[in-house]
Formats: sequence, C-alpha cells, structure tokens
Amino acid sequence: MKVILTQAVPHLGQAGDQVDVARGYARNYLIPRKLAVEATATHLRSLQQLKAQGRQREERLSQEADSVAERLRSLILTFARAAGDQDRLFGSVTSSDIAEALAEQGIRLDRKKIVLEEPIKAVGRHAVPVRLHRDTVASIQVQVVSESGSVVF
Repeated sequence: MKVILTQAVPHLGQAGDQVDVARGYARNYLIPRKLAVEATATHLRSLQQLKAQGRQREERLSQEADSVAERLRSLILTFARAAGDQDRLFGSVTSSDIAEALAEQGIRLDRKKIVLEEPIKAVGRHAVPVRLHRDTVASIQVQVVSESGSVVF
C-alpha cells in the first residue's frame, strides 16, 4: 500500500516521502497515529503544493540569510571589559553579549546562531562565526579592548 509520511518515521523515511508499506502496517500503525496518510490523488496534489511552498520558503530564507551575512561581514563589534596585566579579561564576552550588540545595530539574531566555542576572555580582535542558515555562515569581527583604553591587534 502506498502512503505519504506526515512525520519522519525511523527506518522508513522523512515527512513528505511516498513509500510502499504493508497494508496492515499502514492501517494499524501509521495511519491511526497520524504518521502517514493514504496516497490518494488529492493527497498527492496537496503534497506537491506543500513541497512547492517549502521550496519557496527555503529560497526566501536563504536570500534573507545572504543579505544579513553581507551586513555582518562589514561589521566590527567593540566591547570594553576590565582586563588584567596580561590582557586577560576579568569577565568575558559571550554569545549573548554579541547578540545584544547586534540588536543595537538593528540585526536581530538568536544567540544560539552565534557559534562561540567558549566565551572570549582575551583582549584583541576575534573572528566569530554566525550560522544564519543551513548553508550560510558569516563571520563577525569582535574587538575586545581593555577599559583602560589599550587596544591590541
């Protein structure tokens, strides 16, 4: 029996896949749990429409991510923090700090998209990657200066 999966099913496929399964498996397990629907002409048409909408949405999101990436590449964020003798910060610059600074610049990003392995704890210039979309990664220049005013490059 041919069914269209509405959710990802392990060892069977992803949502939107059309698969051939045993009639009993479809009627007793997949369809009652709303994991799949029978592959009728109506369902196939609606699946095609959903896939087309998904492609358009994905393309739009990709274009938006590219435009934000261009803005981020030309941006340098500067943070002033208290530092010790060896240019080690007493605090740190975290992804939340970077997200707040970007929001002040008019760029709203979730802090989870900022790929910071560990907080920045040294004075200087750091390149911080930002994952904007599945295929789009931009790099922000973050400059950390000592509150006393010395800049290290």
